[in-house]
Amino acid sequence: ELTFEILDEKGRKRQFGSVAGGGRYDDLVKRFTGQSVPATGVSIGVDRLLAALRAKGRVGGSSAGPVVVTVMDRDRMADYMAMVADLRNAGIRAEVYLGNPKNFGNQLKYADKRESPVAVIQGGNEAEKGTIILKDLILGAKIAENATLEEWKDRPAQVEIPRADLVAEVRKMLGQ
Repeated sequence: ELTFEILDEKGRKRQFGSVAGGGRYDDLVKRFTGQSVPATGVSIGVDRLLAALRAKGRVGGSSAGPVVVTVMDRDRMADYMAMVADLRNAGIRAEVYLGNPKNFGNQLKYADKRESPVAVIQGGNEAEKGTIILKDLILGAKIAENATLEEWKDRPAQVEIPRADLVAEVRKMLGQ
């Protein structure tokens, strides 16, 4: 039997119960099949592992969701996928909205449900100009909570930028 004890930064034992276990299971297979079969196995208690990581400060309580690239025109899905690929290649979590694109409001509701910090929007007009719109969903929600309509219009939580600046501008919005 092999056991590892988890110690905190001061060398004290931490108690989480069994986080993972495993070993040889030759006799277990033989019990059910009658044949001796070499076997090994392992299991991880995800709940306990997560509790241990949280207690050690290695996992935060929550993290921001992915950047959501909205779909204004299904025929341009390759363009939207390229945007997601650019973001992912830069180490930014991102996904394309795959639901029905006809109702833009539903796409933003989806982004809110996913706790997305930023939505990327590119309709036909923006595509012709080579631009995209970035909507800061966190700032937008804060402004909407406290601002009058006039103040909200003066401090829009979205910007139109060149498509080539997607990664740099998203990084700015994310504070990276």
